[in-house]
Amino acid sequence: MKNLISVLLILPLISFSQSVKGNFSPAKDFTYAFLYKASPDGADYVNKGQLDSSGNFEIALDSTVTPGIYKIVYAIPPEENNFDFIYDGKETVAFNFSYEKGIEFTASDENKLWNSYLKSMEVVNMTISNYYAQDNADKAGFASIFKTVKDTQLGYEELANGKLVSAFITANRPYIPAAYEDLTSYSNNLKTNYLKHVDFSNYLLQSSSFLVDRVTNYVFNIIKDPSNDVYKQHVDDIAAQISDNDAVIKANLLKIIWQRFVTLENHDLANYVTDTYLLALANKTENKVLAETISSYKNTSIGTRAPDFEITINDSKSSLHQLNGAENYLIIFWSSGCGHCLNELPMVKDLTAKNPNLKVVAFGLENDDTAWSKEIKNYPDFTHVIGLGKWENPIVKTYGVAATPMYFLLNSSKVIMAKPYAFEDLEVVLNGL
Repeated sequence: MKNLISVLLILPLISFSQSVKGNFSPAKDFTYAFLYKASPDGADYVNKGQLDSSGNFEIALDSTVTPGIYKIVYAIPPEENNFDFIYDGKETVAFNFSYEKGIEFTASDENKLWNSYLKSMEVVNMTISNYYAQDNADKAGFASIFKTVKDTQLGYEELANGKLVSAFITANRPYIPAAYEDLTSYSNNLKTNYLKHVDFSNYLLQSSSFLVDRVTNYVFNIIKDPSNDVYKQHVDDIAAQISDNDAVIKANLLKIIWQRFVTLENHDLANYVTDTYLLALANKTENKVLAETISSYKNTSIGTRAPDFEITINDSKSSLHQLNGAENYLIIFWSSGCGHCLNELPMVKDLTAKNPNLKVVAFGLENDDTAWSKEIKNYPDFTHVIGLGKWENPIVKTYGVAATPMYFLLNSSKVIMAKPYAFEDLEVVLNGL
C-alpha cells in the first residue's frame, strides 16, 4: 500500500512539456500521423496521433523521447509518404502539411531554420542559373552573386551554431568560386565539390534522408552524358567518399544505388555495384538478407546463364544445363498449394502447346510430394522438378523466388532472355518468339 501511495503522489508531478503536433489538409485525406525515431538502420515506432475532423493531431513527448531525427508517416506506402524533422529534446514541433504545399513548420527553431535556409539557397541558386542562362560574362555581376551566396551560407551557419541543424547546413555548404568561371568550369567544379562538406560519419545525417538525397542526386542527376562508364565513376566516387569504418551506412547507401539501377533495368551497373562493393559490405556487416538478394539478382540477370539445378528424367539424373532439343526453355516456379499457380498453369499449358520449340520446366516448391504428384499428371509434356523444403529450398534463394508463380525464359544455351512478372507479360513474350 505504501508503494502504491508513493506512485500516486509522483504521477501528478509528471508533465509533458513538449509535443509534436500538426494540421493535415484536406483533413478528409488523412486519418493518423505515425511518429518514428530514425536511425541509420531504419526507424522505430514511437506513437501515433489520430486526426480530428479539422485535421489536427498532437503527440505528447516525454523524457524517453530523446533528441534526434524523427519521421512522420501520414499514408501508405510509408516509405513514400513521410517526412523527417529534427527534435532537440527542448522544443515543441508544430507544422502544417498538404500534398500541394508540402511541409511548413510553425514551431521549432531547428526545423524553421532548416526550411528557411533551403528556401534562401533555392533563391540564390536560381539567380546563378539565370546568370548563366543569359550567357553572361559580367565579372562584377558574377562576384556580386557569389558574395550573396557566401554571405547567405555564413549567416545561416552562424544562426545554426549550437543547434542540431548545424550538421545539415554545413553539409550543404555550396561551392563558391574564388574568381570568375564560365559555365563549363563552374559545372565541373560544382560536381567535384558536391560531396566535399558531407560528413558521412555524422549520426544525424545518417539517420535522415539527407545522405540518400545527396548520394542519389550525385550518381543520377549531376550527369551530362549518361553512360555506364560515367555511372561507374560516380559509384566509385561515392564509395571512395565513405570510410570503410562506416560500413553499415556505406552498405545502405550503395544498396539504394543498386536498387535504382535494378529499377532502371540496368543489369550491368547493378551487378557492378554488387561485385565491386556491395556483396563484400553485406558480408562484412553480416547482412545475410542483402547478400542473398543481390546474389540472386546477379544469378538471374537477363543475359546471364541460368543457375543449374538437378533434374530427374525417367529415373535418370540430369540437369537444366544438360537439357537439349529446344530453342527456348521456360522455367516456372510454382506450388500445388498456390491458387494463382493452379489458375495459371492450364493457361501456360495452352499457350506453350502452340510452340513445339519451347520446353517447360516446372519446379514445384513443396513440403511433400503428395499433392504435387497428383497435380503434375495434368501436365505430361512439362519437365517436372520437386523442390522439397519449399521456401527453404536452396534453389529458391539462388533464383530469388519471393512469390509463385515466377517465370524465367531461357534460350537454347540456358541464358536468361526475360523474366515476365505476370501471365499477361509471359503471353506477350512468348507470342514474340
